[in-house]
Amino acid sequence: MAGERILVVDDGQENRDFIVEYVLQPYGYEALTARDGSEGLKLIAEHKPDMILLDYQMPRMNGVEMLQHMQEMGYNIPVILMTFYGSEEVAVEVYRLGVQDYIAKPFTVEEMIVAIERTLSNVRLIREKDALTERLIAANRELQSRLQELNVLHSVGKSVTALMSIEELLPRIVDAAVRLTGADEGYLHIVVQNHLLCQAMKRGGQQRAEPANFEANDAAAMRVVQHGQPVLRSGSGNELSFAYAPLVLRDEIIGVLGVRARQRGFSKHQTALLSTLTDYAAIAIQNSRAVEQLRQQKENEKGRIRTLFQRFVPPQVVDQILENPDLLRLGGNRREITILFTDIRGYTAYSEKLPPERVVEMLNDYLSLAANTIMSYGGTLDKYMGDGIMAIFNAPNELPDHVQSALEAALTLQHATRQLAGQRGDGLSFSTGIHSGEAVVGYIGTDVAMNYTAVGDAVNVAKRLQEAARPGQILIEEHTVARVSDQVQVQALGELKVKGRQQTAIVYELLNVQVS
Repeated sequence: MAGERILVVDDGQENRDFIVEYVLQPYGYEALTARDGSEGLKLIAEHKPDMILLDYQMPRMNGVEMLQHMQEMGYNIPVILMTFYGSEEVAVEVYRLGVQDYIAKPFTVEEMIVAIERTLSNVRLIREKDALTERLIAANRELQSRLQELNVLHSVGKSVTALMSIEELLPRIVDAAVRLTGADEGYLHIVVQNHLLCQAMKRGGQQRAEPANFEANDAAAMRVVQHGQPVLRSGSGNELSFAYAPLVLRDEIIGVLGVRARQRGFSKHQTALLSTLTDYAAIAIQNSRAVEQLRQQKENEKGRIRTLFQRFVPPQVVDQILENPDLLRLGGNRREITILFTDIRGYTAYSEKLPPERVVEMLNDYLSLAANTIMSYGGTLDKYMGDGIMAIFNAPNELPDHVQSALEAALTLQHATRQLAGQRGDGLSFSTGIHSGEAVVGYIGTDVAMNYTAVGDAVNVAKRLQEAARPGQILIEEHTVARVSDQVQVQALGELKVKGRQQTAIVYELLNVQVS
């Protein structure tokens, strides 16, 4: 490979002409000549030669002095020293000053060409190495840039698949757009009824993009919506450069993602990255809409389930199951509760005289009154039993004053029943039994049919108390009285033999409760 620039520094005109005419020019080298070291230094500063052919003995500045100046000035140019036979020790001495080879005068063309090519081959290798290093550094820099872009896109993609809220996700997409394009500002607009609504934005000075909600007056963005194609403009002077890309969902343009910058334009590669982000944004918006639709469907379904099952299952239990469906399994937990049984007295005789339709009407009136009263005091309706009701206090929701709540509910029901009976003229009333104690509360039954109920001795005692109560009477056991002795007015009735139970119950009639 010829074409290198070679400086010949020699005080002999004939020697300079010989080298130029017979060595350098025939082999395609560019030649520069100087008569001494001083001229040589000037030409080095002006033309930056690739190699120097340097004579040792010259006037004004000899070869050694020139080499010393080159070393001081930081010139790293390969030098071939030209010296006469017998001066080899001089050549050895100047190697430390940057000389790479020497040739003895007189020399032939072939000898000089061999020396030049030998020296330039090292130079060429070094240059190739430097060029390869530069290309490697540039390629590595480009690779790092692409890796950063992939990391940004991967991060956005993970956010999309994580089904984050749209208020969190859209600002992330705008941040990614600004970062990938090196822009100053970024915007994401959504099409709403032929208008653009800005949903996320990052302006100059902001650390991160933020959610937004205002109508965007952006002609370029609207042009993207109308034509469905990206728009790119490189501004000059104080004009803004911008790039916009459409958000497309099922062939419908649903929005625009755009970036702006003042001191620079945007490349086609950056615009392509912007288009990639619009795909993420469109998917995110689709996911968000699907999630919202699913949430609404779920709420509607929960509403239908609640409305349907509250007719058969206590409302508190329905809410609990809807919040945590895993709770709907057979089994229960031991806890202290208060159980209330109430039953319509005179029902059998009354129903015997009336048609079934009137009987059903009567049952609905009295049982609705009982159910509403019990629930107003925090009780849970366990079940309807013909003309009676079983209710639980302190399950499934905790009710700290469950004993007093049950007693107040029974008294309120007693007064309300008198009023209803007077209005209807049927003279019916409830007999009520109340007892407190530990029971297992949960789902009892089989895999195909189960009830939320309570099981235990306390339940049996409450039921027997109700059966023993006269019309309009509320019976409670001494354990319950002891819990609220300073808040109730009672009348002792003595012992009651409880069917199926060895121990008798000490029974009291509830007369009044001091309301807390």
